[in-house]
Amino acid sequence: MTYARTSWRENAACRSTDAEELFADSATQNRAKAVCVGCPVRAECLAEALDNRVEFGLWGGMTERERRALLRRRPDVESWRQILETAHSKHDQPRRPRAC
Repeated sequence: MTYARTSWRENAACRSTDAEELFADSATQNRAKAVCVGCPVRAECLAEALDNRVEFGLWGGMTERERRALLRRRPDVESWRQILETAHSKHDQPRRPRAC
């Protein structure tokens, strides 16, 4: 499901989490990442951080270091939102049974 750009935050699993937990040091980042695992707007959150080159905090289940590495590997991407929405819609499509 895709949420409007302005309202995805309202559906975020972390909306009631202490913001300090999402800007944790490396020792506590794994606990913070657990909040993102089942989040319904994880892709939108990650796209926001990647498209806007957000430097700090945990966004969409990725740390600053993980996002920087991804941006270095794919510097040509203009819209992470578009890529993630396309991947999400392909993932949600029913799979066709294989022919025998």
